[in-house]
Amino acid sequence: MRISEDIIMEIKYKNPIEEVISPYVTLKRAGRNLNGLCPFHNEKTPSFTVYPDTASFYCFGCGAGGDAFTFIKRIENLDYVEAVKKLAEQSGITIPEGDYDDSYLKLKNRIYEVNRETARYFNKYLFTPNGKWALDYLIQRGLSVDTINHFGLGCAPDGWDNLLKHLKSKGFSLNEMEQANVITKNSRGGYYDRFRNRTMFPIIEINGKVIGFSGRRHPDEDRGGKYINTSDTPVYKKSKSLFGFNFAKNCCSERLLIVEGNMDVVSLHQAGFENTIGTLGTAFTDEQARLLARYTKEVVLSFDSDAAGQKAASRAIATLSGSGLSVRVLSIPDGKDPDEFIKKNGRERFEGLLKGATNEIEYRLLRAAEGLNMETNDGKARYLNRVATELSLVKDAIAVDLYAGRVADKYGVSKEILIKKAEELRKKSFKAERKKEVREILRPSYKSGELVPEERTNLRGVKAEKEIISVLMAHPDLFSRLRTFTAEEFISALNKRVFISLKEVVEKYGRFDISFLGDEFSPEETGYIASLQNREVTFANPVQSLTESITTLREEKNNHDVSQGESTVSWEEQMRRIIEKKKESSK
Repeated sequence: MRISEDIIMEIKYKNPIEEVISPYVTLKRAGRNLNGLCPFHNEKTPSFTVYPDTASFYCFGCGAGGDAFTFIKRIENLDYVEAVKKLAEQSGITIPEGDYDDSYLKLKNRIYEVNRETARYFNKYLFTPNGKWALDYLIQRGLSVDTINHFGLGCAPDGWDNLLKHLKSKGFSLNEMEQANVITKNSRGGYYDRFRNRTMFPIIEINGKVIGFSGRRHPDEDRGGKYINTSDTPVYKKSKSLFGFNFAKNCCSERLLIVEGNMDVVSLHQAGFENTIGTLGTAFTDEQARLLARYTKEVVLSFDSDAAGQKAASRAIATLSGSGLSVRVLSIPDGKDPDEFIKKNGRERFEGLLKGATNEIEYRLLRAAEGLNMETNDGKARYLNRVATELSLVKDAIAVDLYAGRVADKYGVSKEILIKKAEELRKKSFKAERKKEVREILRPSYKSGELVPEERTNLRGVKAEKEIISVLMAHPDLFSRLRTFTAEEFISALNKRVFISLKEVVEKYGRFDISFLGDEFSPEETGYIASLQNREVTFANPVQSLTESITTLREEKNNHDVSQGESTVSWEEQMRRIIEKKKESSK
């Protein structure tokens, strides 16, 4: 796929990379560059760097890297063309029709159409005699017809190919239906409806498009999972999707309520709590947390009171807190879910529960007592040690003092001892975390075995390859000196591909820009290329650096070719030579 490079550069010029990234990442100036916490993985020490000079970014922690288009593609879950079009629209630039291959974009649009028609079919079927069981179920749960239609709820027929036949009559192909995951292929090559005899909840994106479905089994059945959700498709990613967020986003600036069940979401919206969303049965993810942080300040969790629900709540707290959101936990009496509680006690009582929701510190201190006999000294001692551990995670010194005092008063111990223990644990944890993050930053962020496996056995040669590529990216005019050097002299397959593409770009444009590569490389490979483009080298004498690196590579290439033919050399001798080379290259 290629979009005109002139248009690419115009879009980049009007969308400086720091301005593209700053709405998603808090950036701080560090010399000529900017640093921040990587939005693609959890970290406490910034390893995400933006390079305005090269209009690129790179994370030393996870290896993510690229240009403004790459960033938008990853953060917004778009394909390359969609990312380019998004930035073009932001800057008022029109991409001429026919200037790019939009076949993948057309497929996604067809999937949206399949989903929309499927949602209509299920909703219409709900109000037929055969769908009455699902309608009765929803009404028995207290939903009004207006609410049912507001959420587009429906019913999947109890048949193998009812939906398939309907979609086929509307002109959709089997491939489009399969790509949307509304039909499934069996072992004999035939197709059947994925959702059968289920109450259907369409999953709707923020922009109002139907991206998938969640189906609840018939109340009288016990086969199959209670809920079946759409698998990942070109338009639906379960790790980034939330049920009901298309409505909740409009009224959640101060607070969002997160529940587990789809029915809870619908019932709470009907009761007036339109800031409610559901997790679609998956563990809360970093992507979901980052999305919520753009819309609200505080999140209240209301998960099931059983062990699984509380474990999920603890994981969600850790994930949400890492995104800077304030987190509280709602405890409902008698283990009831929100839907049950509101039906029995009314909206006002539930509003009171929300106001009294515990913050994350209080929740953790309550959970610290689980499984302990608090009537014994041993149980109390173990609990107090757990409390110290939890307090060691709290950054606010006033909060530590407050909660340490409460626990100390209750159990007759010294507040100072609790605070001292918490501080010791905090220092120990901080040192361990720092060491871990430093190791992650210092070691190559990509997995050698996946991208550059040749580095394992020829570190010196691959290091020379990286130097050659980095020098040529910074000084493309030096290609004129490479009269006899060719890509065939590279040892690493990936570096060879990068060199070939780099040479083609420079020959065509006279300079290198990572955006000229388009989507030629995978996201992981693009991150690797960004790391080469922004290596911390001074190039005080780029000609000498290039010459020496080519000489080193040729030596290693020759040794590599010779060793390939030395079948008589023992394995032990080969290992000894490799170790010697590594020692030499590390000097």
